[in-house]
Amino acid sequence: MPEINLWAVLTAGVSSMILGGLWYSPLLFGKAWSAASGVTEAQAKSANMAKVLGMAGLSAGLCWVAGSFGINYLFEQRPLRLFLINGGYHTVQYTLIGAVLGLLH
Repeated sequence: MPEINLWAVLTAGVSSMILGGLWYSPLLFGKAWSAASGVTEAQAKSANMAKVLGMAGLSAGLCWVAGSFGINYLFEQRPLRLFLINGGYHTVQYTLIGAVLGLLH
């Protein structure tokens, strides 16, 4: 896919991780987040990342991708079966991606 700038994609991903690391660190909002959420540092460190990212993937696939398919399929009067096949694929796909990223963090 020559039209995609791989370095831009990688830079965007890394910059997002750096931002998250700083944002939720004690230097910025980590202590305030912990107090407001009731999640201790020990709880955060012991979180099952495969579960956390897998569920984030499930949410993205189901609500974002499949949801946007649903709007188009309703307008185009496509069969529910087609929506369930295509939306289901992307829901499972995003769940799998999140789980793999969580396991290999």
